[in-house]
Amino acid sequence: MKLPADHPQRVELNDEVHARPPEPLIAPSRLSYLALLCDTTQREAGWAAISDLCRRHNLEPPPQSLLHFSAQLGALRVKWERHTEFIRFTFIADGDADDAFHHPAIAELPPDWVAALPGEVVVAAHVALIKAEPGELDLPAIATCWFDGNMPVGAAVSGAAVTALTDLQIHADGFSRHLMLDHATTPWQAGRIAQRLLEIDTYRILALLALPVARGAGPLLANSERELASITALLVSVQPAEEPALLDRLTQLEAEIENQQSEMRYRFGAADAYYELMRRRIDELREQRITGLQTLREFTERRLAPAMNTWRSIASRQESLSLRVDRATHLLSIRVDLTREQQNQRLLASMNSRARLQLRLQSTVEGLSVAAVTYYVSALVGHAAEALRFAGLHVDPALAIGVSIPVVAAVAFFGIHHIRRSVTRPAENEHAADF
Repeated sequence: MKLPADHPQRVELNDEVHARPPEPLIAPSRLSYLALLCDTTQREAGWAAISDLCRRHNLEPPPQSLLHFSAQLGALRVKWERHTEFIRFTFIADGDADDAFHHPAIAELPPDWVAALPGEVVVAAHVALIKAEPGELDLPAIATCWFDGNMPVGAAVSGAAVTALTDLQIHADGFSRHLMLDHATTPWQAGRIAQRLLEIDTYRILALLALPVARGAGPLLANSERELASITALLVSVQPAEEPALLDRLTQLEAEIENQQSEMRYRFGAADAYYELMRRRIDELREQRITGLQTLREFTERRLAPAMNTWRSIASRQESLSLRVDRATHLLSIRVDLTREQQNQRLLASMNSRARLQLRLQSTVEGLSVAAVTYYVSALVGHAAEALRFAGLHVDPALAIGVSIPVVAAVAFFGIHHIRRSVTRPAENEHAADF
């Protein structure tokens, strides 16, 4: 039967539930595990490293687009996984698990290849999977034999099919240790348990990456809070001339806080996500208490909860400080706007005063203009009368001048007044429209 065309991502989305499957394990087995924090370039270098290892064993390298890859390289099984900000390698060797911590699986690899792996190690762990009969554990003997005398934490997991123990310590070789006592488990179940234990270790450390960030942010936040308190105190009695400088201080403080938040927001968000993943993996183990031992949940919660509270408190302080700065900035901006409005009103009043003065001067100038026009026009009339008298007409120049003076003065007055009104009326109309 022919179906309609597939969605472009149908296969990818369907296969997502099968991503990063566990490796089946049969006791006895030795595992070595590395989780390396990487940037984008180093994550690509992780693919180059696994490809190089494959070529050394005459095996086809994985496609670069893959997010996880596993292969049997001689006596060693290798699993590589690429995540958002870290890569991880799991090396599995079957058999000879009694001395797994002193002759680990990673010892089967070329030392130069291990040393050249990209990124920074956040987790390095060995896992020993050995067969054991159910029953009471000799905890002091286990601590001495497997954990250099450190008392482990752990529980019976997955319906008591496995007893999982770890001391969560970094030993002299740079690796932490996990011991899995296999009572009655299947290979895939053992693989899932080992994967969950290693993921708990990984997500625990990745979540704790936020702790030094939060501790470093504490003094910066304290300085910002003192600066805000100083500015807020000045707001009570600040003079209008000092308001712009105070607003500049607030704006700079707000920019600094936003910069801190942008730098820390990702780390704190990632820490919450990793913490939730760690708790989910512990839930999946279905721990059952062993008398005399702390469970993995008790141990991690007791130590991680204060760290979680620390960075959540810092994030809350940052958010609260940002809101307080925003309110102070808004208040000061209103005061600055009011001050500017008052300045504008005083400026407009000054402009109106100057306009009235100009109007008075204009009126004075109009009177002088009328007098000047009357003088010159009447003089012209007198000259015209003289010319007519010389032409033989009986015209008295003095009389003509006398008669013309009131006429010319009236015409000049009304003409200049009309010109002034025609010029000032549009400006008056515009001014009225503004109000």
